[in-house]
Amino acid sequence: MCQKCCDAHPSIELLLDNNRDWVDQVNHDRPGFFKNLSSQQKPEYLWIGCSDSRVPANELVKMDPGTIFVHRNIANLVNSSDMNVLSVIQYAVEVLKVKHIIVNGHYGCGGVMAALEETNLDLIDHWIRPIRKYYRRAQQELDALPYEEKVNRLCEINVMEQVRNICHVPAVKKAWKQPGRELCIHGFIYDIKDGRLHNLDVSICDPESAEKAVLRTED
Repeated sequence: MCQKCCDAHPSIELLLDNNRDWVDQVNHDRPGFFKNLSSQQKPEYLWIGCSDSRVPANELVKMDPGTIFVHRNIANLVNSSDMNVLSVIQYAVEVLKVKHIIVNGHYGCGGVMAALEETNLDLIDHWIRPIRKYYRRAQQELDALPYEEKVNRLCEINVMEQVRNICHVPAVKKAWKQPGRELCIHGFIYDIKDGRLHNLDVSICDPESAEKAVLRTED
């Protein structure tokens, strides 16, 4: 990096300085860590989370690099038209052989709040369209709540819907047909106000449970 750029953007140089400090600390505390890490990755978890900068995957669950395969997007959506997330799921399931797929939302999600508004940027409005569908489906319940509770409840509903969406992904359906293949989908939500992660207890681990979950959604 040229000195002129460093002088103009000290916040970028801060990232590099922090990285050097982190590497030195890890090498001191755990010699050989990076050598072992570079050999291969064998994560048991795929984490599908929100792009929000306040919700980092590994830090929330105190896990090392290499233990969680991560995909993040606005409002942690799993859309059937999104080749990015579908490719991530397929790679995680078929190549990495993850045992758990976690959809992690968070309270106060900006993407969810945008779904309740009418004045959004065009691309954002297109991206969050599925959340509007979830809102209309539960509108009677949601409109009876104060605004903050309404948003937070819709954040929970959004996570649960993504868990169900993953059940339809071909790689997941194929994995469930394999004898002895362990693969479960879970829904978590994070409360930024206190740092706590909550299990929404909507785990699905086989096609029979997936079918029941889809039927409940359609009722």
